Amino acid sequence: MIFDPDPFHGQLFDPDILTILMAKPNPLNQKTLHPDFNGWPGALAISLGLPLLFNVFAYACNSHGCPVSYTSLQPYLDMLNPSHPNYIVPISWAATYAYLAWFGALVILDRVLPGEKVMGTKLRDGNRLEYKFNGKLVHLIFFATLIARYVYTDGAMPELVFVYDHLTELLNVSTVFAAVVSTLLYVIPFFYKNEPLLALGGNTGNPIFDWYIGRELNPRLGLFDMKLFCEMRPGLMLWIVINLAMAHHQYHKFGYITDSMILVNLFQNYYVVEGTFYESRLINMMDITTDGLGFMLMFGDLALVPFSYTLQARYLADHPYQLGLFKSVLIVALYVLGYVIFRQSNNQKNAFKDGHPSTAHLKYLQSPTGSKLIISSWWGITRHINYSGDWLICLAYSLPTGFNTPLTYYFPIFFASLLIHRNSRDEAKCAEKYGETWVEYKKAVPYALIPYVY
Repeated sequence: MIFDPDPFHGQLFDPDILTILMAKPNPLNQKTLHPDFNGWPGALAISLGLPLLFNVFAYACNSHGCPVSYTSLQPYLDMLNPSHPNYIVPISWAATYAYLAWFGALVILDRVLPGEKVMGTKLRDGNRLEYKFNGKLVHLIFFATLIARYVYTDGAMPELVFVYDHLTELLNVSTVFAAVVSTLLYVIPFFYKNEPLLALGGNTGNPIFDWYIGRELNPRLGLFDMKLFCEMRPGLMLWIVINLAMAHHQYHKFGYITDSMILVNLFQNYYVVEGTFYESRLINMMDITTDGLGFMLMFGDLALVPFSYTLQARYLADHPYQLGLFKSVLIVALYVLGYVIFRQSNNQKNAFKDGHPSTAHLKYLQSPTGSKLIISSWWGITRHINYSGDWLICLAYSLPTGFNTPLTYYFPIFFASLLIHRNSRDEAKCAEKYGETWVEYKKAVPYALIPYVY
């Protein structure tokens, strides 16, 4: 036998080995030809930029000010200096253990507790996945535990104190956790025996972009659907925990809780809890039906929601602001208006899809494939009237903080850009799906989000 000094012929490994290890291609998985977010450069910029931005928020809005300073960098440098009294620890093992315990406990509750079984929408391969929804029971146990701990600790609530004291560390732990899980979710499908159903938007072949968007459409461990779980449990419920931790801190620091803090907690916590009564409708949302589970959703669900949506409570924890009755009534009225638009429009759409008799009066256009597009009532005002209501709710979240800082208005500004982008994705998808019917629909309902404006 003659020794071959270059058995792989200039390659780093035997290509036949890779062929054996790689999953057998699925003909239903088309290549993504038009990647969103301007392709991999945009995905990389968002993946690096948003975690950096949220750390900026953490260092800019805290007990030392919000912002700490408009004119000098020195206070921020002090918070980065381990030897300075104002040093903010960026990440720690204590926060890591706490976050993993939180995440693990919610996984156990999700798996152990009974729930409503619902079949999902038909996938490209003709299959339907089964989902279990037990959010109401999970939240019941969650709040019962909080109440029990409050009574047992005589209001001290060391868990809430821990969240306040380690908020930045928990932010960065959740970001690292999202990145690690996203990497595993990107790599593992390559080694399945048969390639799973991939997200149509996350199959470019570029590792950065596909890691960000998510390759696999429905990653599961048995019947445990990771995407649905991350959408509904750890981030949203941590949002509640952080809000309560901020209210708890305000009370123990100042001896009272302001009306603004009460409104922020009531508005935001109600939004989360009320969503559990409609969680089965998630199976029709773009996040579940279209997007893969990558860093975009993982970071959004686990870090962006709980740590950026709580800026209002974070500000008020150390900078109390009293609204008074008149301002409170106006803000509540705005919140109720947004909620009525958001919930009534969504309920009407869902009832129409289910063929409920209450929607028999609605006018609609029917596509050649049989799909129906409502062109009257709520859905005759704008094509995404629910988005408009959702944004009014977000504005009501920020108004209780007054106008002493711009940072607490990040939420409605970011959410507006998110909704505009989601609207463009929705419209592109609908234009492809409905063809000429979509053109007629846009003539019948000419405005996307704001009547006579946009």
